[in-house]
Amino acid sequence: MSGLVPSWVRLFTFLLTLACFGEARADEPGPLLTNALSIISLPADQAARSLKVSVTGIVTASDPALKGRFFMQDPTSGIFVDNFNGQRPEPGIVVEVTGITHPGAYAPIITAPTVRQIGAGPLPAAKTVAIERLMSGAEDSQRIEITGVVREAHTEGARLVADLVAGGYRFRIYAPLLTSRDPQALVAAQLRVRGTAAEAHNRSLRQLIAVEVYVPVLEDLVVAKSETINPFEEAIVPLDSLAQYRPDNSLNRRAHIRGVVTLQRLGENLFVQDKSGGLQVQSRQLTPFEPGEVVEAVGFPTFDQNLPVLQDAVLRGTSGQRVTVVPKPVSIGALQNGLHHADFVSLTARLLNCTVTRMADPAAGGTNTSTTLALQSSNVIFAAQAESVAPPSNLEAIPIGSTVAVCGVCLSEIDNDGRVKSFKILVRSPDTVRVLAKPSWFTPRRMLVILGMVSVVSIIVLGWLVMVSRQNAALNFQIGEREKAQRQLQEAHDLLEERVRQRTKELKFQITARKEAEVQFKAVLSERTRLAQELHDTVEQTLTGIALQLDTAARLYESKPESARNHLGLARNLMGKSQTELRRSVWDLRKRAIEQFDLPGALVESARQLTQPCAIKVDLQTKGNLRSLPEVVEENLLRISQEAITNVIKHARATQVDIELQFEAERVIMQIQDNGIGFDLQTCAGPSNGHFGLLGMSERARRIGGTFLPSSRLGQGTVVRVEVPLGPAEAFQWPHKGNGAPEQDASPEAAQI
Repeated sequence: MSGLVPSWVRLFTFLLTLACFGEARADEPGPLLTNALSIISLPADQAARSLKVSVTGIVTASDPALKGRFFMQDPTSGIFVDNFNGQRPEPGIVVEVTGITHPGAYAPIITAPTVRQIGAGPLPAAKTVAIERLMSGAEDSQRIEITGVVREAHTEGARLVADLVAGGYRFRIYAPLLTSRDPQALVAAQLRVRGTAAEAHNRSLRQLIAVEVYVPVLEDLVVAKSETINPFEEAIVPLDSLAQYRPDNSLNRRAHIRGVVTLQRLGENLFVQDKSGGLQVQSRQLTPFEPGEVVEAVGFPTFDQNLPVLQDAVLRGTSGQRVTVVPKPVSIGALQNGLHHADFVSLTARLLNCTVTRMADPAAGGTNTSTTLALQSSNVIFAAQAESVAPPSNLEAIPIGSTVAVCGVCLSEIDNDGRVKSFKILVRSPDTVRVLAKPSWFTPRRMLVILGMVSVVSIIVLGWLVMVSRQNAALNFQIGEREKAQRQLQEAHDLLEERVRQRTKELKFQITARKEAEVQFKAVLSERTRLAQELHDTVEQTLTGIALQLDTAARLYESKPESARNHLGLARNLMGKSQTELRRSVWDLRKRAIEQFDLPGALVESARQLTQPCAIKVDLQTKGNLRSLPEVVEENLLRISQEAITNVIKHARATQVDIELQFEAERVIMQIQDNGIGFDLQTCAGPSNGHFGLLGMSERARRIGGTFLPSSRLGQGTVVRVEVPLGPAEAFQWPHKGNGAPEQDASPEAAQI
């Protein structure tokens, strides 16, 4: 590998030069991270800002189980690329990765990558690291080299999975399959592995749980030393001698033991016993063994809770006959001294409590029931625990306080000074717990319960008697007070009724007088407003027309006397109309203009009279189904249109006025638009300046429940829009009008003046 380093360095120098050149030519603003060290060194909060990256390096690991994700390394460091479900590059491929930073679940990574394959190159040299540094997580994503002893090995699909131990630490490797070796043949072998360090983590806390190493190629997996002798051919070690002094003791060498099975928790551990004592054997092997079977096991001696354990063991049965396992009668004192750890023992105790825990077990296809008995013997309290798939109903049925005989495996816990902290009995089946004596019916608990019940009943009876006597005394007092209060209440009620009658008469008189005054005031006010509006909309507009006709006649008198006389005739007609309108206003304006025309016809006739002396063209267009509207609606729409056209003649300097009358299902809309000079709604003259046009139109619209919407801009004309809601009673076709007004159809039609 050392001979390849110069070419590796030259290749990456060239690639980094290209990357830097590309960065100088890039137009994208913002910082760009161009090497792995600058990314993996980011604090988590900065990596979360999605900084842009562009890194060129060699793929060091891309296990298929990573689903497209891979590790890469450049001359500065290694980094993980979250290329989930992307195309998986093979180890040794030179890639250019662009993407953004992410804090990752443990260390910063590259996410949302775009991967471009450039070529191929040698894998970087692996750095030899100490096991303590590897287990600290500091070498995450880096290519490292380390040596360890294989404790367990198996296959997962097309890869080898093995657990290694070095310096008392355990880590896992993932490597290509060794076609020439059975994975079990690697157990107890010393392996030198080169690969990329990774980690198992707690994603929510971003904390390290375990360390893993991905070995990319078979050349990075070297068997430094194999187990030379079949461990099952080694001498059998007595169980009590496993942790005692032996000249050939080694934690990396498997020991061979034999014993009778006393208890098995499948896939977790097995307890065996020989003449010297008992031992806990930890094994993931799923071969079931019945109590009494003689088995052999080879495994690594180690310590759990400061007690000897055979770890990562391989088990096999023997051809010998099954042995009847007889529990050892023991005392509490012996168990407290730690003399019977992992032994199959029996002892007598009194049952204090029974706790049953049921949990679903998908692997077993049922419910895993754990029953814990709290026991007492010689003032020492300990637990007996039984596990089974079926509920051990006989344990739950044992009366509390019974004297029981318990048979099971003693599992002790010892502190660093060799003293027993606690112990418990592992019961292999509910049948190994026998009831020796049931408790007397008059147990202390029952006596306390009876005494408590008697005390409670006595207190309740005494309280009830005191309460009843107090209630009787209070009831007698309340009856006397209530009778007295009832008499006073009746007297007050009679007096109140008389006063209410008198006050009611006064209020009725006052309310009647006030309502009459209010109605009279509203009627006077309404009539004044109506007369003012009618005078403004009729007489004032007619006078404006007369003034225009007289102005036109004056201009034409010299040059065109005949035309001047025509305009004088029109002024005379308007004067007569003004008299008629004034008289009509005085007599409450009962006869309307639209009694001779329908609403569109009245609008056309009114506009014709107002604009005849002016060079203003008026277009009227109707849309929708023409309808007969209430008289007040038609009257006010006509008056609003007259005021709007009068304002156009006076102020707008317009040449065109468009009137649109639109009948919809539930409303009628009238819109009048001119092409005049417009005005500013915020600064236009109002009632304070003697101009009541906009105010009058707004009041008329509100009078019929409508909305008045004027809009205007300087130089862009003015639009007056009135929207009036209609009820269902108005929703029918326009009938024939008097004076020859034709019936209208549903198609839009236009009239021009």
